Amino acid sequence: MFTLFLAACGTPPPDRLPAVQQSEVAALEASILALGPNIDPEEAARAAYIAFHYPRKLAVEYGITDPPLIHNTKVNAGTRPRGLCWHWAEDTENRLAAENFQTLELHRAIANSDVAFRIDHSTVLIGRIGSTMEESIILDPWRFGGPLYWGTVAGDKKYKWLRQEDVLARRAAERAAG
Repeated sequence: MFTLFLAACGTPPPDRLPAVQQSEVAALEASILALGPNIDPEEAARAAYIAFHYPRKLAVEYGITDPPLIHNTKVNAGTRPRGLCWHWAEDTENRLAAENFQTLELHRAIANSDVAFRIDHSTVLIGRIGSTMEESIILDPWRFGGPLYWGTVAGDKKYKWLRQEDVLARRAAERAAG
């Protein structure tokens, strides 16, 4: 019975994920453009396209066949090379950064770092130049194992996001204090 339960919760292999719909990309593009008046429409279009399509490539590279937490177990056991949330965030951030956007900037965030019995979750966000993390859009491909979750920080009911820099500084201070 437990095996049946796990099979029912499985993530389809990347080649069987539903195709990215242009309407999804267009909605993210519109939300990026709505972040401010001086955002280059071509940059917003490229960012939205990459945010949806690049994680599908990562899902293949990571060998995703299971929901995120099960895949994490495989990575930690050494049977999969990558695919922890911070891998998704880092690889997606690096791919977007390679575009050298002039009107958009990237942020990193961590959730659950201060919540007992929860695993940290990392993500990348995109915002207008000069924006804060809170004013940016979450791009979270780990949450669904390849298909993109995106939304505002305030609108994300699943995670309470903190700036990555703040979390890492707090942890360094805690280690230094012993």
